[in-house]
Amino acid sequence: MFKLTSLPLRGVHRMASTIASGGRAQLLQRNDDDVVITFAKRTAMGRAKKGQLKDVPVDELLRALFKATLDKTKLNPVSIDDICVGTCHPPSPLYVSRAAALAAGIPDSVPISTVNRLCSSGLMAIRNIAHSIRAGEISLGVAVGAESMSLNARPTPVVVDAVSANPRARDCIQPMGWTSEMVAQAYNISRQKQDEYALISHARAAKALADGVFAEEILPIELRGSVISVDDTVRPNVSAEGLAALKPSFPEWGNASTTAGNASGVGDGAALCILTTRARAEAAGFDILAKFVGTAVVGVEPRHMGIAPIYAIPKVLEQTGLNQRDIDVYEINEAFASQFAYCVEQLKIPIDRINPNGGSIALTHPLGMTGVRQVITGLEELHRRNGEFLCTSMCIGSGQGAAGIFVNERRS
Repeated sequence: MFKLTSLPLRGVHRMASTIASGGRAQLLQRNDDDVVITFAKRTAMGRAKKGQLKDVPVDELLRALFKATLDKTKLNPVSIDDICVGTCHPPSPLYVSRAAALAAGIPDSVPISTVNRLCSSGLMAIRNIAHSIRAGEISLGVAVGAESMSLNARPTPVVVDAVSANPRARDCIQPMGWTSEMVAQAYNISRQKQDEYALISHARAAKALADGVFAEEILPIELRGSVISVDDTVRPNVSAEGLAALKPSFPEWGNASTTAGNASGVGDGAALCILTTRARAEAAGFDILAKFVGTAVVGVEPRHMGIAPIYAIPKVLEQTGLNQRDIDVYEINEAFASQFAYCVEQLKIPIDRINPNGGSIALTHPLGMTGVRQVITGLEELHRRNGEFLCTSMCIGSGQGAAGIFVNERRS
């Protein structure tokens, strides 16, 4: 068993989880009341300010994804019991999400909510829908993650003097680039090491794009008379020399080791999962892609928010009765190479099992989308490998982290 106590507990505070426990054998069993994923697709992603989605607001993006999903699945929208959208920075997110659903042909009898836990918002949307199904409050729901970082960049948090006088409260609202530099400085993550991990991400994503791997997870959408179906975010031919030549993005902080090449891309996109019970899926003849097992969330020292996966992953493994070796594919968000490198090396997970097709450094990181995108990408890779378990995880701005466990239901 990979124990939480085997890791340094620097800066970790509270942990919460929602888990179906019991260990590998029990989790692989199939029961009528299992929460399962029957559809999981994403839009192609666009580079912020320059890419194919740069002028597309979240409501338009959601409407297109909802419409494409209904067309693809032939799901009667009346059968949807609830929708949860993970998104971070669009103004009035609930209003625009509800409006998008209505405009896509989803009836007004179908309720909707939004959730914002920053980089984990998409995973939290899956969690919320899964919880509602597990509690018996609904039997079929839709979890979505969406973000337009082109049109809705992170607003600068503003707090009163009495709050900012607290050092950790002040750290909590600092720019994400500052946290990257604080991690690099505190844990001695060199620029060279960051570039080495970044190059792995770029090379894997470029190969996956060239091989058509991402086509399996992308649902083409129609926007303004054009069909969007291929990511425009992946840069081919990234080299170690090219990465080394880049100027620091944040020269005013720490060791100034973070660059545009070793940090996650800023981008736009949306992703969606349909969840229900196994009994309902089988009765309706739905394909069953995966089983939702559970999630864990943690809090850590805000200035080192990037290290949160080293606590979230062991927590979710411990709660499920799994060990690190049981996981066939890990999708760990690459917010910055500084934190990603530290997490990989502390967790001691073989790199061939982590982000096999590249991560957010190469692909981009639309905040609300990423939590769902990682599940979709990971499940497709798990299917290709005929593996059993997927673990997703991410650090979260303000000093938090999350992780989730899913079972591949398409294994032979």
